[in-house]
Amino acid sequence: MNAQLDEIVLLSLRVSGIALFFSSLLGIPAGILLGLNRFPGKRIAIILIYTGMGFPPVVIGLLVYFLLSQRSPLAGLPFLPDLFTPEAMILAQIILAFPLVAGFTMTAVQAVDPALRLQVMALGATRTQAALAVLREARNGVIAAIVAGFGGIISEVGAVMMVGGNIEGRTRVLTTAIVLETRQGNFNTALALSLILLGMAFVVNALLFILQDRWQDA
Repeated sequence: MNAQLDEIVLLSLRVSGIALFFSSLLGIPAGILLGLNRFPGKRIAIILIYTGMGFPPVVIGLLVYFLLSQRSPLAGLPFLPDLFTPEAMILAQIILAFPLVAGFTMTAVQAVDPALRLQVMALGATRTQAALAVLREARNGVIAAIVAGFGGIISEVGAVMMVGGNIEGRTRVLTTAIVLETRQGNFNTALALSLILLGMAFVVNALLFILQDRWQDA
């Protein structure tokens, strides 16, 4: 059981960690773009981001399932993962976390005094350098965006179960294991797994809080 538990915890960390990395890599620049620039279609993009922030995970799971299935017009493309693999779960979690990271980053960037960007550019900074200066001022909000993204994926069960299949030794993570143990009536095991999941979320959020604190003092 210990070996199985280690496997489940490590897979949970790997899937959620990779998904959080890529959703942050995509979501933070998207939030900066939406928060600092005007362009055609911006309103539609913001509405789509807001919609994505409240999208039911099971619907995202269904869309990813169809995308990766043999019925998809994109079936067979080499860059798409197979169903019932950790990579398929990572893809679903990236789609879940991306709008959360982008939306909260956009809000944090918009809260920064617009005069700062103008002053930096008046001193000769490029648009990229000015955006980085704004991002530095909005760093607490960006950390909060990453925390929101992590919270959205670490507790998610519907999408990962749909595209991962909850296969023992391959795609079983903490959330799907909790559901399985509860359905089998193993409430003590389900409760123990829940406590591990809560502890894991606490540790990751504590690390992000420490990072936020250090950035604030820098």
